[in-house]
Amino acid sequence: MKRDIVLKVNGSAYHVSIETHRTLVEVLRETLGLTGTKKSCSEGECGACTVLVDGKPTASCLLLAVAAEGKEITTIEGLSQGGKLDPVQEAFVRQTAIQCGFCTPGMVMAAKAFLDENPEPTARAVRKAISGNLCRCTGYQQIVDAIMAAAETMRAR
Repeated sequence: MKRDIVLKVNGSAYHVSIETHRTLVEVLRETLGLTGTKKSCSEGECGACTVLVDGKPTASCLLLAVAAEGKEITTIEGLSQGGKLDPVQEAFVRQTAIQCGFCTPGMVMAAKAFLDENPEPTARAVRKAISGNLCRCTGYQQIVDAIMAAAETMRAR
């Protein structure tokens, strides 16, 4: 069964006709062409598909796209503004927190939501905040360093 819905993604409205069983990650990637959000486990276990829904980190593999109608969705593509990276994205690059890059979009989105709520985090709190995001490459220290650096940059603004 198909349904016509409007998704608000990265500040733009998208009118789509989709099957009601499709997940948000599928619609973002396959229908809207926003491939920064990664599809991996399809079980909400790895964090690769994390996007912000009304500012909250959400596993887009578990959310039906029809349930996202009327909500503000932010993907990794929506963080940079006018060609300028978000401080979290910038810190991930500076701190070499990107290896293969597969987990990076979800990790950045989780970190962004966390820092928006916790501008002065401890390293322990950062580790807890990203505990739902799996990375097989970096060993997490560079990621924690990047999030701590991004917090410092965001406080200085």
